[in-house]
Amino acid sequence: MEENKLYSPKVLKGVIEKHGFRFSKGLGQNFLIDGNVVRNICNAADINENDEVIEIGPGVGTLSQELCQRAKKVLAIELDDRLIPILKDTLSEHDNFSIINSDVLKLDLHKVIKENFEGDSVKLAANLPYYITTPIIMKILESHLKIKKIAVMVQKEVAMRIQAKPGTKDYGALSIAVGYYSKAEIALNVPRNVFMPKPNVDSAVVVLDIYGKPRVDVEDEVLFFKVVKSAFAKRRKTLLNALSSGFISLNKEQVKNVLERCNIDPKLRGEVLSIEDYAKITNTIVKNRL
Repeated sequence: MEENKLYSPKVLKGVIEKHGFRFSKGLGQNFLIDGNVVRNICNAADINENDEVIEIGPGVGTLSQELCQRAKKVLAIELDDRLIPILKDTLSEHDNFSIINSDVLKLDLHKVIKENFEGDSVKLAANLPYYITTPIIMKILESHLKIKKIAVMVQKEVAMRIQAKPGTKDYGALSIAVGYYSKAEIALNVPRNVFMPKPNVDSAVVVLDIYGKPRVDVEDEVLFFKVVKSAFAKRRKTLLNALSSGFISLNKEQVKNVLERCNIDPKLRGEVLSIEDYAKITNTIVKNRL
């Protein structure tokens, strides 16, 4: 019944009043009040009865409610301890729902998954706090967790950067970092008026299909990300200047030598190179022990 759904503004206001809850700007709390968006997040994550789902930042349980109706199990990770009793109240009828009151960035997620989930069909769905979106996404990807799909609501500008292609203005280090681990796609754009309170930015749901292994083979993963970081640290610099003044401890002559071996023009800028180009540069450095 729609009148019992937490995305109903009337129901949500009732929950907030009942528990005397006040929104925290510092924690980026904006709760969804649109059923179509809630359903579309679940559709984007392709949630079914065999899935075990991690949700980060459940709020009062608006998305959690829909996830519980579709998934085998839902584990929510919530930092704000004021929301724990509210979630236990709003999700009380769902015996497949559980909560961890913690900061997701401080959790051992391998241990969390091992202790709480049984199968191999683990997914992540969330309306992420915008102030900490990128660190959360990168922690999940870099941890090589047993998660095969991620569907998260993020600030629209961040979503554009995540799925950007080489040569576009949004393409950067984040595009490559996410693209190294997953195939990214924007599933839907979300206007700011479907939240309570209304944020100052529009949003988008981005879906990450996690690769079984990274998209490219690199001899040194740490060096690979240093090369990428160097190339985008100062976007207006040529590759020759950016890499030689960056984080990889090579002088201009060495960088020029590497780029020539890779058949890459030293005068190009980092934003036009593909992830495969960055892998080639990294492996050439390692191979020649520069």
